[in-house]
Amino acid sequence: MAGNSQRRNKRNPGSKKGPQVGTGGHSRRALRGKGPTPPAEMRKGHAKQRAAQAAAKRAARPGGRAGVARGRGGKGTAELVYGRNSVVEALRAGIPGSALYVAQFIDSDDRVREALKLANDMSIPLMEAPRPELDRLTEGGHHQGLALQIPAYEYAHPDDLVEIAHDNGEVPLVVVLDGITDPRNLGAVIRSAAAFGAHGVVVPERRAAGMTAGAWKTSAGAAARVPVARASNLRQVLEAYQKQGLFVVGLAADGSDELAELSTADEPLVIVVGSEGKGLSRLVTETCDQTVAIPMAAGNESLNAGVAAGIVLYEVSRRRAL
Repeated sequence: MAGNSQRRNKRNPGSKKGPQVGTGGHSRRALRGKGPTPPAEMRKGHAKQRAAQAAAKRAARPGGRAGVARGRGGKGTAELVYGRNSVVEALRAGIPGSALYVAQFIDSDDRVREALKLANDMSIPLMEAPRPELDRLTEGGHHQGLALQIPAYEYAHPDDLVEIAHDNGEVPLVVVLDGITDPRNLGAVIRSAAAFGAHGVVVPERRAAGMTAGAWKTSAGAAARVPVARASNLRQVLEAYQKQGLFVVGLAADGSDELAELSTADEPLVIVVGSEGKGLSRLVTETCDQTVAIPMAAGNESLNAGVAAGIVLYEVSRRRAL
């Protein structure tokens, strides 16, 4: 009987009776580690995960805390960036996120590890999600297990930009964009505005580029320092600036003067930049106090809006430094 008992225990190691036969560490998975402990925000049921999920939901709601600028100018639209390269590039650019969605059982690589580290450094909540949920959020897009939720941008009011200058004891310098529809051009203008001391950028509310992930990335982090205001009527905003004592200068290929003849660089100034193809609209041109042209070599008709804005902002900054 004893021999039969031992044979049963060898065949059934889970039996409580008699000696049990172990693997001796020779089984395929016996000595395989489970990898590093995931952050608390990614542990199912952990208090920090619940808190992160609640914070992400609050940020995604209309009226939630988001963006970097003052809120009198209204809000943009929430956006989702997905795909490993896109998410990593967005996080490297410092785009503020309300949540980083990570697929359950994701196959980790350098991009995933960098995304998790950057999100943790930026205090962006990490949310583990089943792949079907990520498929739903990205509407079937190729997300590769990563998606970054970008909250709606809080636009400033155009008057805020002048107030910022006065609060800093500086001469106001504002850039207004007329008909710029490419977010990358907006991002490039914001970057130049930050480099040459402008106090903000104004964009139209309709038919114009807004603060999307593309604008954030092109700004190379400058969008975190330079407020963007939104205007429902560009002509009315320019007239309001004129009443506050600002001189409005429009950039135009057929401008009445060349940039070297701009005599108001030291004064409170608004620089209006039009689209590369159409230039300034008629009503905006009529509102400008002066239109100036950037001299170029023969055969070149126009400059990219970001480049044109950078040239004029540099010239104004140079003269103000004299």
